[in-house]
Amino acid sequence: MGLSKKQIQHLYWRAGFGVDPRKLKSMEGRNIEHLVDEIFKESASITPLKINLEAFKVDRKKLSREERKALQKLMNKSMLEMNALWMSKMATTKGVLREKMTLFFHDHFAVRLKSPLANIHLNSIMREHALGNFGDLLMEVSKSPAMISFLNNKQNKKDHPNENFAREVMELFTLGRDNGYTENDIQEAARAFTGWSFDKEGKFIERQKHHDTGEKTILGRTGNFTGDDVIKILLDEKQTARYLATKLIDFFIGRPISEDKIEEFTSVFYENKYDISSLVKALLLSDEFMDDRTIGCKIKSPTELLVGMTRLFDIDYKNPKALIQIQRKLNQVLFFPPNVAGWPGGKTWIDSSTLMIRLKLSSILLNYGVIEWDELGDMPEQTLIKLQKRREKIKAKTQKKVKASPDWENFEAKMKNISEPASFLIQPELSKGAKKTLNVSDSVKLKDKTIELLSLPEYQLF
Repeated sequence: MGLSKKQIQHLYWRAGFGVDPRKLKSMEGRNIEHLVDEIFKESASITPLKINLEAFKVDRKKLSREERKALQKLMNKSMLEMNALWMSKMATTKGVLREKMTLFFHDHFAVRLKSPLANIHLNSIMREHALGNFGDLLMEVSKSPAMISFLNNKQNKKDHPNENFAREVMELFTLGRDNGYTENDIQEAARAFTGWSFDKEGKFIERQKHHDTGEKTILGRTGNFTGDDVIKILLDEKQTARYLATKLIDFFIGRPISEDKIEEFTSVFYENKYDISSLVKALLLSDEFMDDRTIGCKIKSPTELLVGMTRLFDIDYKNPKALIQIQRKLNQVLFFPPNVAGWPGGKTWIDSSTLMIRLKLSSILLNYGVIEWDELGDMPEQTLIKLQKRREKIKAKTQKKVKASPDWENFEAKMKNISEPASFLIQPELSKGAKKTLNVSDSVKLKDKTIELLSLPEYQLF
């Protein structure tokens, strides 16, 4: 059975950041298997973020105080550039599923460091394995300078074991909190990870003199285990497959499903030896994914919200700092998760502060902070003149700060064959209040209608 336009939009929002309206008509009625295969095909190639970071490949101990201050300033600037670069990549790439999965693992393996070299290396690892094997991804992430630095494994030595990484690899990266491991398992695993470090070039090394070669007992197994052995033991546990499957169910489906279906997806992942693509395909092709209850049930993360608008309107950000500021106000700055557990997500994206920013975002990014109105109403001429002056003042002030330029001409060309903008722009069913707002609206131009629609609470859902 072929897909409806709404189902196609749902697929492309969950597997990416929205669908190009020009392609929607040609996709209508197509088989979901074909569309999913096409999405995977477009995400087959791997292109890492490219930024010149040669300036950071220096021995800081040899730098003067002024040189270290200059390097720190450059570091902050490079982190900002990396953020803008990744946002741009998500907004322009054809390989949307790879970027969406990179975003998922950016949250799953949350690292907060002000090191451009470590961050871009970790980001590249996630992108490379985003649709590959989770075991390979876990091993590489665990040995990355970013993870070793963030969770203090450089300080993990046989005489003074540091449990940070051992705890998080079980609690957050594999088994899940309180799922089949004990404090003793963490302590024993920490001993296995002793000596894990990296050299001046960022290459992983095992410092044998700091490694505990004694016998260890982890999850009921006993042996002279190394860090590699611990990761393999964790992957042998079906609970690891269950924990990852549950997180991906929430990421793609976003609502409660039966325990039998969770077990089914877990088995797909486990029996395919942690092949991420096998699980993602199973999720996208499932009845649960296309169920009417799934469409429009999730709150867009700030990144999904911003990237979705940027893609649709081809927004050009001339001031990357403004983009970071918007991310900060929406509580999701890329490369700066709140802690090792990542962003809580879900309903926590919305509070009294972020909701107001979200509802104003379309007018801020698309019309310099102004919501248009029909000037042909019954207002007195003097009142209209005052409102016009106020609008221009707000517009100039916002334009100076945000410097975001949407391509309205291209957007109108994209929407040429879309007869009802509301049905394209809004995923869930409109509430009575939203319908009433639109019914009394006197907006005529597509631009005005669009900003009005994107200002509705329903646009926050997908």
